[in-house]
Amino acid sequence: MDGIDGGVALVTGAAQGIGAAVCAALAEAGAKVAAADLRPANGGDGLPYRMDVRDAGDVERVVAAVERDLGPIAILVNVAGVLLPGEVDGTGDDHWRQSFAVNADGVFHASRAVARRMTPRRRGAIVTVGSNAAGVPRAGMAAYAASKAAARMFTRCLGLEVARHGIRCNVVSPGSTDTAMLRALWAGADPDEALSATLHGDPAAFRVGIPLGRVADPADVADAVVFLCSERARHITMHDLLVDGGATLRA
Repeated sequence: MDGIDGGVALVTGAAQGIGAAVCAALAEAGAKVAAADLRPANGGDGLPYRMDVRDAGDVERVVAAVERDLGPIAILVNVAGVLLPGEVDGTGDDHWRQSFAVNADGVFHASRAVARRMTPRRRGAIVTVGSNAAGVPRAGMAAYAASKAAARMFTRCLGLEVARHGIRCNVVSPGSTDTAMLRALWAGADPDEALSATLHGDPAAFRVGIPLGRVADPADVADAVVFLCSERARHITMHDLLVDGGATLRA
């Protein structure tokens, strides 16, 4: 695919779920993939690197290693994320800080390190995988939603700053997706009831369902990421692409 084939792509949160799907999709499109995670996958679609996105120094070390091993990074996809649910009065300081350390600080650390290198080359694409929760209030998800909202706005602001250098920055915001994170949210509930509430809505939680009537597959999100990384999206930047089956009603 134009803009991807032969280029180097760094993916954070690459060991499972959406991150693993993004690695597979980019590899299929011809990218040389650096798969970064705290628990790097053995094998799979990319060269594994252990990286803690919370640690700016560790991120700089890994970004330098990727460029040494594979070549100049043309694509960065920020996928690493955590979801620590709980109502505000029960959210401890550690859970709040951890949510922002991974979901917001991690995006900042990786994007800064890569954008610095992309700027003199005057090309590159950065995509942050956010969440539709960044734009719609959700009970029991304040830390997650707030940190994802921070990552979304950071990515758009970065896109404004680096546009003059030919670098595009976009966001892909999934809704409910068939990952370990979603299944953890359903823990302790009847799976059929949890799925029904997700698809059809939960008035008690002020949550609508999914108009398309299905939970996303990680590949659905990965396909959107690949599009935004490619030359097919060469005139798109600072955009937030919702991949949620209509669950936010474009709110």
